[in-house]
Amino acid sequence: MNKDLIMGIFGILVVVILIGGGAYLYNASVDQATSTPSGVVTTPPPTPTVSQAKIPTVSTDGTHTVVSNAGALVTGKVTPNGAQTSYWYEYGKTNALGTQTSPQSVGSGWIAIPTPAYIAGLSATTAYYFRLSAQNAFGKVSGETFTFATNTTPPPPGTLPTVSTDAATDVSRTTADLNGRVNPNNASTLYWFEYGEGDDLGRITPLQSVGSGNTSLAASVSLSDLKPLTKYYFRVNSQNAYGTVNGSIKNFTTTGPAAAGIPKTDTTNATTIATSSVKFNAQVNPNGAATGYWFEYGVDAQLDTIMDSTTKANIAGTGTADVAVSTNVTGLTRNTRYYYRVIAENIHGLTRGDIVTFKTNN
Repeated sequence: MNKDLIMGIFGILVVVILIGGGAYLYNASVDQATSTPSGVVTTPPPTPTVSQAKIPTVSTDGTHTVVSNAGALVTGKVTPNGAQTSYWYEYGKTNALGTQTSPQSVGSGWIAIPTPAYIAGLSATTAYYFRLSAQNAFGKVSGETFTFATNTTPPPPGTLPTVSTDAATDVSRTTADLNGRVNPNNASTLYWFEYGEGDDLGRITPLQSVGSGNTSLAASVSLSDLKPLTKYYFRVNSQNAYGTVNGSIKNFTTTGPAAAGIPKTDTTNATTIATSSVKFNAQVNPNGAATGYWFEYGVDAQLDTIMDSTTKANIAGTGTADVAVSTNVTGLTRNTRYYYRVIAENIHGLTRGDIVTFKTNN
């Protein structure tokens, strides 16, 4: 996973909802996000501090409204600006409005999130006014008021997506995979994850498409550049033209050590001893940094002569747990006592294990 974050435009997902031979473009774009061709997502850069949080920013989209004989699909965008934010639509037959949809959460991030909703229970062939509103701990704000008129077309198929947050997996010092499930419920649907060091979350991953089917599908994203020994909270979110839903908040704690260090080694007993071959064994702990290992062996008990031999280097990984390693060696002399040890090295230094002895068979 890359450590450097590339800021840019994630793009535009165009969701086409067919209505009586016509089409509606649900423009679910995000102002800034990041992804890689493999679908692995890196952690966004540091967000503004809590002290910089403020009232949300809203923008009603009055040009992409889909109407039917009993409702309307409306959308806009809200930027939470660092505090947990809910949005809803106010609507009515006059510009005094008077009715509103149920509030829906878009989290506490710092980028504009699409805010779709379905206004139901309307009268056919009737003009309505509507606007997007949002609120967080710093105040309430409303967007510009627009109008639409219902018609005689039946409502399009589909409902809100269904989501569930699953446990995080592959948690290490600085990485973790976030998991969940999403059912689009017959409407083109996006999902993303919120996460942070508190249950107010604050960071989001790029929006990804999960299609428009009617089955529960796995949703996941990989994070990097997390802090070691830190508890993180996260949840999956999803939205389609009918609105936004949020999964439950779960948590995980990254592993240690707080800082990567020199590898740890433990030479263990040789196995598969024959007349001219043997299997060397050891435990290597990379201690959080990319680590290579090899074995040193010879007939000198101190392994400090130019006659000593070494095996080919191999990789022990970057983890923080002991890894069992081994190497098969041939070309030994029968009925001879040998000495060997494991050596491991990463950018922080080199470690030699204890010397272990064995004798080849006669």
